Amino acid sequence: MAIREILKMGDPRLLRIASPVTVFDTDELHLLVSDMLETMAAANGAGLAAPQIGVDLQLVIFGTDAPNPRYPDAPLVPRTVLINPVITPLSEPGGIDAPQEEADWEGCLSLPGLRAVVPRFARIHYAGFDQYGDPIERTVAGFHARVVQHECDHLIGTLYPMRVRDFSRFGFTAVLFPGLDAAQDD
Repeated sequence: MAIREILKMGDPRLLRIASPVTVFDTDELHLLVSDMLETMAAANGAGLAAPQIGVDLQLVIFGTDAPNPRYPDAPLVPRTVLINPVITPLSEPGGIDAPQEEADWEGCLSLPGLRAVVPRFARIHYAGFDQYGDPIERTVAGFHARVVQHECDHLIGTLYPMRVRDFSRFGFTAVLFPGLDAAQDD
C-alpha cells in the first residue's frame, strides 16, 4: 500500500473521461483500491476517484468509519468501493415531480483550501460493482448522495467549480469557515 499523489486542478489528466473496469478481483485492482483508501485517509477525504491519482478507470471510493474532520457536521457514509457507477436522480418518495436539487458546500482534494456551494440532486439511486465484481445498489439522499455525485463527476472530467452557479459562494476555506482547521482542507 502507498499514499499516491493527488492531482490538482489545472492538471489536464483530471479532465479526461475514465474507462470502465473490465476485469475484477485482480491483484492490481486490489492494490489500487488499497492505495486509494490509504491516500483518502491520509488526506482526510470523504471520497477519492481514480482519476484524481492519475488512473483513468471508473473507480471511486467514499465513506468513513468516523466523523470526517473536513466535514465535522456531516453524517457517516458507509465506506464503499464503487466501480463502473451508474447514477439515477430520483424524485421524492411517492412524488411525481422532477428530481429536486439541493445546494450545499463542497470541497475537493484536487482543489485544496477551497470550498463552494454546489447544486446536486437531493436523492439518487446508484449501482455498480465492488472490486470483486459483486453488484452494489443503493438509494441515498443528502450528504451520501452529494459525495457519490461529486466523486463520479471525476470519472467524466468534471470538477465541482464547473457546477457552481453562484461564484459569490466560492472561496478559501480559511476565510469562509474560520473555525474549521485550514490544515484539514489542504
